[in-house]
Amino acid sequence: MSTRTLIDAPGPAAPSYAGVGALLVATLRRDRRRLLIWVLALGGVSVYSTVALGSVYPTAADRQARAAVVDTPAGILLSGPGYGIPDGYTLGAMIANELSLSITIAVAVMSIQLVVRHTRAEEESGRADLILAGAVARRAPLHTALLMAGLADLAVAVIVAAGLIGSGLTALDSVALATGCALTGLVFAGVAAVSAQLVGHARTAAGAAFAVLGAAASIRGVGDLVQDGGSALSWFSPIAWAQQTRAFVDLRWPPLLLSAVVAALLALVAVRLSGRRDVGAGLLPPRRGRAAASPLLSGVAPLLVRLQRGAIAGWVLALLLAGVVFGSLHDSATQMVAGNPRLAEAFTVEDGASLADSFAAATASYFGLLTAGFAVASVLRLRSEETAGRAELLLSAPLDRRRLLASVLAVTGGAAALLLAAAGLGSGLASAVVAGDVTSVGRGLGAALVHLPAVLVSTGFTALLLGLAPRLAGLAWALLVYAVLAGVFGPLLGLPDRALRLSPFGWVPAVPAEAVDVGSLAGLTLVAAVLGVLAAMGFRRRDIPA
Repeated sequence: MSTRTLIDAPGPAAPSYAGVGALLVATLRRDRRRLLIWVLALGGVSVYSTVALGSVYPTAADRQARAAVVDTPAGILLSGPGYGIPDGYTLGAMIANELSLSITIAVAVMSIQLVVRHTRAEEESGRADLILAGAVARRAPLHTALLMAGLADLAVAVIVAAGLIGSGLTALDSVALATGCALTGLVFAGVAAVSAQLVGHARTAAGAAFAVLGAAASIRGVGDLVQDGGSALSWFSPIAWAQQTRAFVDLRWPPLLLSAVVAALLALVAVRLSGRRDVGAGLLPPRRGRAAASPLLSGVAPLLVRLQRGAIAGWVLALLLAGVVFGSLHDSATQMVAGNPRLAEAFTVEDGASLADSFAAATASYFGLLTAGFAVASVLRLRSEETAGRAELLLSAPLDRRRLLASVLAVTGGAAALLLAAAGLGSGLASAVVAGDVTSVGRGLGAALVHLPAVLVSTGFTALLLGLAPRLAGLAWALLVYAVLAGVFGPLLGLPDRALRLSPFGWVPAVPAEAVDVGSLAGLTLVAAVLGVLAAMGFRRRDIPA
């Protein structure tokens, strides 16, 4: 037999799972901190929410007042089909209706990010080529990503179930609720795996999966609005399958079987599709671009706007809808707060302020915190550009580093103002329709936009970490997490003012319940400017990437 024959002779095909074990160990080690934060955060939120809701609504009358708010169109959109409301709203039913949706969506987001990060993003960066050059099967990275998502979802389910059981809720219903959240996460892990095979870029793959998640949430909400307890339309949403278990009310297990079957089918489809494409390419051909770039792309800032236009548009729409929902709850939520002394004490900002104004100020603070989350993610995109090597290409042109960072901060600040304006406008318009008061529009806009200086401080703090210690830039999320805990739970826990003011949002006046404090807002703006200058100095002096 000739040498040529030996070379051309096909060798034994490597099994599709070759290298999965080694890859799984490596990815678990690489993402151990990220996974730990996700698991502990979701488990902690479930435990804390159970304890807090039990203390805020200790009596049946208090819980029934809460049920009156949930049993409204806006309440159903934000929670669930409303099982257990007419028969007596128990703490378990409250958790199943109101907390499970948030946990389920969070687990789905985690699963999407994990799968895209370890499939399409690895191919886009070129690391997948190095991995597949070894004794690793072609589909091993996809198998590893799905296993990672499954292990993460299982860990969240165990922590959430243990937390609910430890809080005094029924064990079997707690396990069912946690299992439903985990299986929904697996469904969207499969969605992300399929989208990663279809398109050639990580951002597009993640965006497509998140679009499916958004559509599922919308279908669930509309379906539950059509009929009490959910309609036939609700069953077209994987999110509804978890809620249809009716935990703590009338436990049913069959809907979870549907989630398991769909998750398995999506994973199988993704595996089949992965063998039909080249590494680094998607099955769908990319759209051909224009021969010449638009004049609007001649500068750094327009380029950044174009790169983030999808994210900005999505955030604007989400905050506009959130504002409409909160504004439509104006009357019913105010009545609920008035009927609960502890909530009334927590919502009342200062003596003489009406509960309506206090509620408007509280909802505006949520808009500010959400906008700060967008701002932190927007600035951290520059770090992603560094690690991917694209920032070096930009800076190899006659582009000053300070100008690049300033453009990032300017685009982020402008987008943050747009997001707050959309949320305030939606809240003001909805409140004006419900209350019949046109002045609610101006109050809603003012209550939201007054948080812009605090958002800019969060933006500047993120840029400072990026400029001085880029490897620690992710710690910017820690400031936001503290701001959320202090802003949302601080009044209920009775935290002192000095603890609240460790967050930039602790210095924002609660407009319209309070008068505008120009000094505090000016001080926050000055702090944001100083942080931006220091960040530019650090960014100019350090290596790219570092």
